[in-house]
Amino acid sequence: MSTPTPPSSRFVRIAGWCAHHRWQTIVAWIVFVIVAFTIGGAVGTRKIDNFRLPNTESQTAYDVLAAHAPAQNGVTDQLVYVARSGTLKDGALAKRIAASLAAVRKDPAIALAAPLRLAPGARVGVADVTFKGDQQKLKVDDVTRVEKIAFKARDTALQVEHGGPGAELARFSQQGGGFGEVLIGLAVAFLVLLLVFGSLIAALIPLVTAIFALGATFGLVPVISQLVNTPDFASQLAALIGIGVGIDYALIVVTRYRAEHARGTDREAALLIAMDRAGRTVFFAGCTVIIALLGLLLLGLSFLYGAAIAAALAVMLTMLAALTLLPALVARSGDWIDRLHVPLPGQKRRQAVAQASAATEGVSGVSPAWARWTGAVQRRPWVAIVVSLAVLLGLAAPALHMRLGTSDAGLDPAGTTTRKAYDLVAQGFGAGTNGSFLLAVQLAKKGDSAAATKVYDAIKGDPDVGKVVTPTLSKDGAIATIIMFPKSGPQLEATTKLLDRLRDDALPPVERATGAKVYVGGQVASQEDFTSVISSKLPLFVGMVVLLSALLLMMVFRSVLIPLKAAAMNLLSIGAALGCLTLVFQDGHLAGLLGSGTGPIESFVPVMTFAIVFGLSMDYEMFLVSRMREEWVRTGDASTAVRNGVATTGRVITAAAAIMIVVFSAFALGPERVIKEFGLGLAVAVLLDALIIRCLLVPALMQVMSRWAWWTPPWLERSLPHLAIERE
Repeated sequence: MSTPTPPSSRFVRIAGWCAHHRWQTIVAWIVFVIVAFTIGGAVGTRKIDNFRLPNTESQTAYDVLAAHAPAQNGVTDQLVYVARSGTLKDGALAKRIAASLAAVRKDPAIALAAPLRLAPGARVGVADVTFKGDQQKLKVDDVTRVEKIAFKARDTALQVEHGGPGAELARFSQQGGGFGEVLIGLAVAFLVLLLVFGSLIAALIPLVTAIFALGATFGLVPVISQLVNTPDFASQLAALIGIGVGIDYALIVVTRYRAEHARGTDREAALLIAMDRAGRTVFFAGCTVIIALLGLLLLGLSFLYGAAIAAALAVMLTMLAALTLLPALVARSGDWIDRLHVPLPGQKRRQAVAQASAATEGVSGVSPAWARWTGAVQRRPWVAIVVSLAVLLGLAAPALHMRLGTSDAGLDPAGTTTRKAYDLVAQGFGAGTNGSFLLAVQLAKKGDSAAATKVYDAIKGDPDVGKVVTPTLSKDGAIATIIMFPKSGPQLEATTKLLDRLRDDALPPVERATGAKVYVGGQVASQEDFTSVISSKLPLFVGMVVLLSALLLMMVFRSVLIPLKAAAMNLLSIGAALGCLTLVFQDGHLAGLLGSGTGPIESFVPVMTFAIVFGLSMDYEMFLVSRMREEWVRTGDASTAVRNGVATTGRVITAAAAIMIVVFSAFALGPERVIKEFGLGLAVAVLLDALIIRCLLVPALMQVMSRWAWWTPPWLERSLPHLAIERE
């Protein structure tokens, strides 16, 4: 075998050290994972203590209540009692319910347990239970303890369920963290790797690399929760991204290593060349994903900080594992990396063709099938462009009528107590009972009950209002509180329109006439304000992420058109993914297959999907275009660079995409709707990006742009820092 002089770069020096000190590197990663889990277990996971939405009307309503009527600002849950036969007025059931509520009232966490309200027919009854303190001070242990007290009343004659924000908090805390989906994703990813490499050892190396990085991430998520607000789904989201990205990064390096060795290069030199070339690609690809994820911090929503940082941490650790642990594992495997073959049809023929191509053209890892495909695209590039755009724009079209909001307990997994409570309340009292409006009326004069009555009358006159509770004055007489129930359910568009009418049309005239200030709060109001805050920050977020990523690509590829093309292609894949989300979760097409009901798309899902998909799309852009640039530098021929670039990376990109699609799809089959949305959106985006954009649209556009694809104005070339992704 030939032994070319190994390249010299920081990537090579790090990889060389890790390869020569393989056991120290492997042990260091084992210790790191153990320490991460130890620290995470010691500090524990801190629940979110700040749901504030500054400068919103709903938040002002809660602040006014906290100042003048703190008891009414506490979290209010519903205990739902249902007679399995007869009515709740039956003597034995009435006594059992009275004893249950008396026990709940005695709990130190309870500020108020209201008397039972009976629905028409008296089969269903609801008791509102208010916890002490506001939502930030609510403890899961208090909620679960109260829930257990209430559930003691259950028997063959009486059904008891628990609904409300506290019940949702308790339900989330009892989840398993999505480890089932993680195991499914890892198992199927291993099968895909077997098909790609045809060797048990070669397939295990990327998997082991990803597992180490993922383990360290899981251990450190509790630490993140101690520093910033971290939602319950942060670990699942980090796992979802970490598995796919981690295996992808290892896959690209191992593939390049085996291709270099197939050319006749000895294993040590092949590893160093792979780390110099593919290692650079992994590093810059990882940086683009991290930039996109940390861009979420620009939204200014503390609720999302922990999720963004956890996902970015997962990417950073998988990138570091690919640059350090992977060389150690490859060096340790030696010749065994190509042993323990899995017999695959045509494998020997493909290897022979690849070796012949490497010998004659000087290009390693060429796939004849992908070379033929690229040649066909290059002969008719405009046809490929038109077809690709038609598919992507057609799938993106439904996103134009996407409705953002927050799914309520009516979309919780079937069988949960929160879902049962929601359905029973809706059946007994009407759908709007599950989404009350809470109005804080700040009076111009203390004790001005007449002003409060005028607000009450203005609300009651709306045709979409169901029930309005008479105003209640605070002890200091400074405010009045009014609870109102719409006729429609909390996540329906009619309820949102009712909120807008109250704020824009019904209440302002009363405020002018009485001098009072009316702030509308409650579940629906908070959700709509949350959506408005995200929408207002979205242009800044998208603009900054696109700009920073484009600048990075410009510095790496020394091109003006490639960053613009990459940004446009990524926005197309994101738009198509959001269109599919709208079709399934909002419009209901194929929603039954995923076990999901229909409703608005969670407000934060599109922005987080944008960040993740934009980063992952840039991964594929780096993998593909970096190889094109390598061939452009080597040959100076634009068409050859496109053909060889796709021919050497097409199989790897589709294999990496297959792994990501399987991993994301496993999460789409999980129980929680928000994770279903993430899983399906990411799976669709990766599928379209790998098959349509990278293998059809990008080669066609690069063929049309020809040499201009690599053009940079001289003045810009002089001013841009040099971050070469391939050694020239």
